[in-house]
Amino acid sequence: MVRQLSGRSLISASLLSLCAGYVDGFAFVYLGGYFVSFMSGNTTRASVDLAGSSWGAAGIAFALIGAFVAGAMAGTLILRGHVRDQKRILGFVVLIVAFAATSATFDLRWVSGILLALAMGALNTVFTRDGEISFGVTYMTGALVKLGQGLVAAARGGSRTAWVRHFIMWVSIAVGAALGALSFAVIQNIALWVIVAVLGAIYVIPPKPELPSGA
Repeated sequence: MVRQLSGRSLISASLLSLCAGYVDGFAFVYLGGYFVSFMSGNTTRASVDLAGSSWGAAGIAFALIGAFVAGAMAGTLILRGHVRDQKRILGFVVLIVAFAATSATFDLRWVSGILLALAMGALNTVFTRDGEISFGVTYMTGALVKLGQGLVAAARGGSRTAWVRHFIMWVSIAVGAALGALSFAVIQNIALWVIVAVLGAIYVIPPKPELPSGA
């Protein structure tokens, strides 16, 4: 859970959330209203499209959901409980996002979208402990619920700062999404190479991603 992260790990988590937000913001504009990390949104879109007999649009949403699940499976297979394996996940994500950026360069829109969803699914497995995902870097609905609970706890005399961590996570993905959409508006498909470079830098010199012992 976010509240159990060390300060250094929180920085890592917020940075990865910012990257995920950037990718999702870029993809939302590029794909015309589909998500690559927010699968609740794709589920709603698929259901609405099915209700309106828009079979092709629903199929795209379901394909992105399937790619995301496949990415989570890949990350789980890569991860074996050690820091070096968490770095392998980051390496896998960088590689897939690079392939997605290459596809976008040639305007292979849906190939790029599927690859990005695959990468985001894998990214959500970085913070895994004892075979279970402690929290996903794109699960902002849960972060907002925890934020609300933390604010109530603070008002009742509890911790006055516990809510801040959840707020940081939400702000990170929100800022990232804005940057992704803005970058697409300015430099179009090339914008995806920006996040390839950022993720590559994280891979080369990664902040400590694991949860502290005893968390």
